[in-house]
Amino acid sequence: MQRAREPMDTHLLRILQILLTEQSVSRAAIKLGLSQPALSNSLRRLREITGDPILVRSKTGMVPTERGTELLSHASDALSAIERITQPPGAFEPATSTREFHLGAPDYLDAMFLPNIAEILRREAPHAKFIVHPINSDYDYVGGLENGGLDVVIGNWLEPPLQMHMARLFDDEVVCMVGTQNPVASRALTLKQYLDLPHLAPFPYVSERQSFIDGYLASQGLRRNIQMTIPYFGQVAGMLLRTDLIFTTGRQFAQHYARYLPITILPSPFPFPPMRFYLLWHRRCHSSPEVIWLRHCIAKVAAMLQASLSASTPLEPDNIRP
Repeated sequence: MQRAREPMDTHLLRILQILLTEQSVSRAAIKLGLSQPALSNSLRRLREITGDPILVRSKTGMVPTERGTELLSHASDALSAIERITQPPGAFEPATSTREFHLGAPDYLDAMFLPNIAEILRREAPHAKFIVHPINSDYDYVGGLENGGLDVVIGNWLEPPLQMHMARLFDDEVVCMVGTQNPVASRALTLKQYLDLPHLAPFPYVSERQSFIDGYLASQGLRRNIQMTIPYFGQVAGMLLRTDLIFTTGRQFAQHYARYLPITILPSPFPFPPMRFYLLWHRRCHSSPEVIWLRHCIAKVAAMLQASLSASTPLEPDNIRP
């Protein structure tokens, strides 16, 4: 039975490269800081492993065999690869990067948050691509983070997924939106009125859970009267302007539309906790310089947004600077 060959390690690879480069046992020994007997022993081991003499004597000294010349190229490539593996990743240069970033987010954030992220990315990484994936009940965002289809996800949950890395982005006060023509637009709501009114609600973007609003109401033994459900937040304003429906949401979303349309914002008669938005990512890209940079960009926008909410002033693109 054929004897199993000795495995090749990094030390032997380095000796193989130097021997074939110097084409001399004595010169290779000096360069490696080894004794000639030790290097001769390593050459013997290399010959056993490769099944080739590697170096043979000639009139002018030692010369590599044809296989030896081939092995020099392989050894150099292998040592370069090992060096890349063992070295820490280089600094990310956004100005020259052509990386494709994938972010998952509900369309709730389309009007306010995402445009400001896009502005930073276009300014700092003009050659990179930025793809936003809509998060809805049919999209497996956890699987997307695990398999690399997504780099990060932004969303609000009563209980965020525990298996992911997570950072808090901002808190948003829960308010109610109605069209200004709605009879309730001019009066404060009681809790009973709020629960009885016809509500407009979005599909939850996590299929197995209720929305933030309905989940918290259910935890208190309450249930609102949902008369209409829509798949996209962009449809909300048009629905409210033509119906008597009421929509419960975060203040930043409501303020965006109230600035441009006849929309009235009412205080919520129920003491909801703040809508807390999180940034999620998987441990596979936790140390990736590119994704770390992306997370910092998102956190920068979130900090500006939180400051604007606290001051009750809109967050405009010109307010964001590195």
